[in-house]
Order: sequence, then structure tokens, then C-alpha cells
Amino acid sequence: MRRHIPLTSLACLTMLTLAACGGGDADPAAYPEDDITMVVPFSAGGPTDTVARLIAEPMAEELGADIVVQNVEGAGGTIAGGQVADADADGYEVLIHHIGMSTAPGLYPDLAYDPLEDFKTVGLVTDVPMTIVARPDFEPETLEDLVSYVEENADTVTLANAGVGAASQLCGLLIEQAVGVDLTEVPYDGTGPAMTDLMGGQVDFMCDQTTNTASQLQAGKIKGYAVTTPEPVEALPDLPTTAEAGLPDVQVGVWHGLYVPADTPDEIVEKLTAALEVALEDQNVVDQMATLGTTPVPAEDVTPEAHTAKLEEQIDLWTPIIEESGVTGG
Repeated sequence: MRRHIPLTSLACLTMLTLAACGGGDADPAAYPEDDITMVVPFSAGGPTDTVARLIAEPMAEELGADIVVQNVEGAGGTIAGGQVADADADGYEVLIHHIGMSTAPGLYPDLAYDPLEDFKTVGLVTDVPMTIVARPDFEPETLEDLVSYVEENADTVTLANAGVGAASQLCGLLIEQAVGVDLTEVPYDGTGPAMTDLMGGQVDFMCDQTTNTASQLQAGKIKGYAVTTPEPVEALPDLPTTAEAGLPDVQVGVWHGLYVPADTPDEIVEKLTAALEVALEDQNVVDQMATLGTTPVPAEDVTPEAHTAKLEEQIDLWTPIIEESGVTGG
């Protein structure tokens, strides 16, 4: 006689350890038992990649598992976001993203995921100041000079960015709105290659995070005009704030946070949050961030609750600005 196996039992047998059959792909209590992938939405060598690699080592040491950084570029970080949203909810694929997580809903009408519904937040990492910088031989010497120059030469000035939706593009958008010009934007696949062309004189100026500009400014390889924060940046004492230099409406910080798929067990999220807390207290991380013009966020912000609140606030802030500008990611 043929034995009939109930469909529910067959599903458990064929799908092995899926959560629907009781237990998930990995036992949260035993997590992690394998390498963890930290997905970076932008190119290697860029600001977000730099932050990821800084925290990956101490987090890995705390968790007792290797963390492999994977760069998944394209579409303003939404390709990487979609990859992690669709990943197994087992804690082995973690997304690090910046302000672009909050701007994507305004930029992409057909966004494949909902930042608030399809992820669990792990905690905030750092809020990186941005700088307004230019090729080393660009004519303007001060931010006031730059404003006058772009007003007079708007049809020829080139403004580099890391692509639609990138922090550099958003900061550039604020500059254009504040000055009242429409410049020729030159998008790149990340600010790493954009910086290379800026130093080589192929583009005129751009906005970028201090994690990508501080060392180049300190070495005199590019020209700096201002930082886009209310307070001066200790690592760049010669740069005024945009408010001090005459562009008070151009203020933006590039905050970073960690995300996992929405169905990830809370026990795994707690372990990742705890490892992030340890990483952000690591003296090497603190020192390296200082040289890059930033600091870890306060301890009270290294929580899913603080992270979610920040994400909600930033979505509410950026969506109307983006809609008014008419910029779209397609």
C-alpha cells in the first residue's frame, strides 16, 4: 500500500529547516554559525564602503564570525536594498545604507521595497558631514566666490555626483536650489570614481562626505569651500560651515544605519545591535572616524528604536523636497 504523507509534513521535509516548519534557517541562539555578508550599496572605496569596513572587523570579533563586505552598486542604492529585503531572514545578509534609504521612496515611484515595512533596523552608525569641494585648479577660492561663479557660468560648470539618489546628488540639488541655477550634473557609479575625476580636473566641483574628502583636502589634492553641518568639523578646521559662508539652506548630514530583512528574529537583531555597540566603542574605530571628520553616533542611537525614528523623520523631510524638484530615479 502506498503511504500518503500529509502536505504539511512533506513541506517540512523538503524545505528542511524553514521557519514555517519550526526553527528558521538558523537557530537564533546559535547565531552566527557562518560568515555574515555586509552589503554596501555603492562602490568600493566610497564613503559608505569606508564606514562598513571600519565597523566590520570589531563587529566580526564580537560575533565570532567573519563579516564579508559586498559592494552591490546601482540605482541609488536600491539594487542592494532590494537584494537584502529579499534575502533569507537569518541574519547572514546585513545592509548598511545611508540617507539614501530615506530618499528612495520619493525618488523611485516603483520602488521594489518599503524601507519601513520590509526591513528591521539594527541601529545607527554615524552621521557624516558633507563638504563642498572642487578640482584643485578651479577658479573660485571661497564659497562666496563659488556662488558668484556658478551664477555667471551655469551653462558650463559641471557638478559631479554618485548617481540619482546618492547623498552627493541630494546635496548638489540643495546647492542648485539655494543659488537658483540648473547645472550640468555628471553622475558616477559612486563617489570613489567621481573623486578620481575631480582630482584629475575632469569635473569642476561636487558635494561629498568627509569620509571621502578629508584626506584629499588635508593633502591639498582638492579645493574645499565649506562643511554642510551647523558646527565646524574638527578634522577640517579651515573650512567654514555653509551657514557661516552664506548658504544657510544647504545643510545635510549623511547618517548611516544597519538593516536586516523584516522577518529576522529579534534575538538575531539584538546580537547584531550589541556587536555594533561594541564596534562603535572600539578606539580604533573612534580614531579612524575622527580622521575622516566624523564620530560614532551617541550610544542611545545605537538601537532599532532610535534608528526607526530617524528613518521615519528623514522620509518625511526628503519626500516633499524631492517631489518639488522633479528629480526621479526612474
